[in-house]
Amino acid sequence: MTNALRAEWTKLRTSPGTAWLLLTIVVLTVGVGTAAAATITCGGTGCPEDPAKISFTGVQLGQAVVVILAVLTISGEHATGMLRVSLSAVPNRLRLLIAKAIVVTGAIGAAGLLAVAGSFLAGRLLLPGSGFTAAHGFARLSLSDGAVLRATTGSVLYLVLIALVALGLSTVVRETAASIGVLLGLLYLIPLITQAVSSPSWKRHLQQITPTAGLSVQATTQLSTLPLTPWQGLGVLACWAAGSLLLAAVVLHRRDA
Repeated sequence: MTNALRAEWTKLRTSPGTAWLLLTIVVLTVGVGTAAAATITCGGTGCPEDPAKISFTGVQLGQAVVVILAVLTISGEHATGMLRVSLSAVPNRLRLLIAKAIVVTGAIGAAGLLAVAGSFLAGRLLLPGSGFTAAHGFARLSLSDGAVLRATTGSVLYLVLIALVALGLSTVVRETAASIGVLLGLLYLIPLITQAVSSPSWKRHLQQITPTAGLSVQATTQLSTLPLTPWQGLGVLACWAAGSLLLAAVVLHRRDA
């Protein structure tokens, strides 16, 4: 496993686009979160906005770049035929997939940690100037607050799990463009369709089973209105990640490279 991990890490870090994609994840996530914290205002008590969710708004855009990076980790090898070389070096296909998953987890985890930390800092500094003050019933964002700590760590875990979903599904689909299209549809199109559903009960059920249910981990206020509790929502995403990797393992074992 050590050799497989070393090989996968070498391939990932020497790929021309990896550094730029990781940097883009951080810049987009922090940039959007900063813009949201600076522009969304609270004019008085009873504001419906959630300060933590505002700060981590950029995660919803950063996840698109996470998908691209994770997909390229495997689909690029399919496109170039490099996967055959990888399988020659690591004949155990399950070991190869696990090594890829570990390397992707490490890379996205590091980038996600920087992105979420930057977003948290921006929210802590800017939200009071936007009206989210003690006078309006809001404390300054602090990691000593259990809900804020959960939203912060959960946002990092969300990005990592999205990467694992992308790695698993792209292993099955193979084609880069098709894989990215399917995943972006799951993350952006399906939630839009869900919002258009007229039946409240059906809408709630759909929200409970989509990968973006994991975003509920960012909520720190009005938890009773969520389709799932924060950790349950992240658990749904974890099930998507586990299921996609399991399917990928089966397909990779049975199908020619």
